[in-house]
Amino acid sequence: MIKTGLVHHPVRKLAAAAFGLMLLAGCNEDGRFSSNSRHFIALSPEIQALMSEKGMSARAPVLFRAFKKESEFEVWKADASGEYKLLKTYPMCRWSGQLGPKKTEGDRQVPEGFYSITPAQLNPNSSYFLSFNVGYPNAYDRAYGRYGSHIMVHGACSSRGCFSMTDAQIAEIYALTREAFGGGQKAVQMQSLPFRFTPQNLARYRVDENLPFWKNLKEGSDHFEVSKREPQVSVCAKRYVFNASPKDGAGLDAASACPPLAQDAGLVAAVSEKARKDEQQVAELVAQGATAVKRIYQDGDQHPSFKATSYASVGPDQVARAAIVPTSVSRVPDVSQPDALALGPVDIPVEEARGLSKAQLLAKANALKAQEAAASAQAPVSVLAPASVPALAILAPATPTSMPLSARPAKAGGLPAPGSASASALVAQEPARQELAKKDSPAFYQNWLGTLGGLTASASDTGDGPAQPVSAPVPPKAPKR
Repeated sequence: MIKTGLVHHPVRKLAAAAFGLMLLAGCNEDGRFSSNSRHFIALSPEIQALMSEKGMSARAPVLFRAFKKESEFEVWKADASGEYKLLKTYPMCRWSGQLGPKKTEGDRQVPEGFYSITPAQLNPNSSYFLSFNVGYPNAYDRAYGRYGSHIMVHGACSSRGCFSMTDAQIAEIYALTREAFGGGQKAVQMQSLPFRFTPQNLARYRVDENLPFWKNLKEGSDHFEVSKREPQVSVCAKRYVFNASPKDGAGLDAASACPPLAQDAGLVAAVSEKARKDEQQVAELVAQGATAVKRIYQDGDQHPSFKATSYASVGPDQVARAAIVPTSVSRVPDVSQPDALALGPVDIPVEEARGLSKAQLLAKANALKAQEAAASAQAPVSVLAPASVPALAILAPATPTSMPLSARPAKAGGLPAPGSASASALVAQEPARQELAKKDSPAFYQNWLGTLGGLTASASDTGDGPAQPVSAPVPPKAPKR
């Protein structure tokens, strides 16, 4: 009995393992068992021509940069000199949550930070066409007790905390990654950033509670943009440090104080000069009246190109490298929570957002959008303007302004008619606007690294006052990634 068990138990294990591998390797989304060839799709002639034009080889290292606010995903590739050049920018089909880091499992937040992707993190058998794990949480996230799992870059245009592309896009990105690993790259760096760190963005979000974290991310972004080489990323004292190593040769601990660090003096000087110029431009924008705002989404966003155009879907049985082209079919790709996209991003002046919970911020954003739509519908018809505002114009991202959304003129560049609702709102808001202008003065800007006390938008915060009801459907349970 004992001998029989010892002989056959391993056999049963091997048989079960083989069956499990067959399931993993061959089960497509439609349930058929067949060999999955998506992983082996070759680079298209178009992308090969683009690499040749830029002096890059197919197997040269790659680096990714994702920008949530702009909904763009960049692929950078090293040329013969070792410097990285931008190969291609992909419009992101869907991301979820708000600007800011991911903190807990299920908060729907797309993480922000510097992540490392190894060959083991590639998933050719994804239920979302193809995918790879970004490596969240990293050492920085763990130092703050943040947790979560299965944060991916994948296809299918559906996000619950992931970077979601179209199937055709992820096929091309996946192939570029596969080729880089084939050329000997050990890990691909992914820089996930809230927005492009332009002076304009920094001025608008200068008092967001995430600003100290974002400025730390900007250090790494600046290192890359100045040197055009992949920055070495470490963590100590619960912050990122870039292109630095301990002088004593020891390792760094994410939660412990940073020891004396050795850095390239020339690179440090160049990065510091870039930061100085950026901050000077931010100060100038503030002096010119740039309003400090809090950006609110119902649940993430997608690139504007997907909102304005109908597209054909690329299914598993199609050639995944084929370009997605406009069609006459009146629909967009299947996306997660399309109703959440209808709100569009709303920039709420900080004085109106201070102290509100996430639910209250969402309710206010909805109310401001409704007011804006009502004001547009009631605006007098001009011979130079159409009688009604198209739906896409109502849902377009808010343009920078020095007044609250509720007080904007119905038509950009125009003035509200005397006695109209918009004019009354403008008069009523004038004292608050003047007070905000005082707080946005250059003197106030001197400590723009500071946080916005009392303003929260985390998934768990409920605020001091009662939350206003918000209509948000419960998302369907997603299949495995």
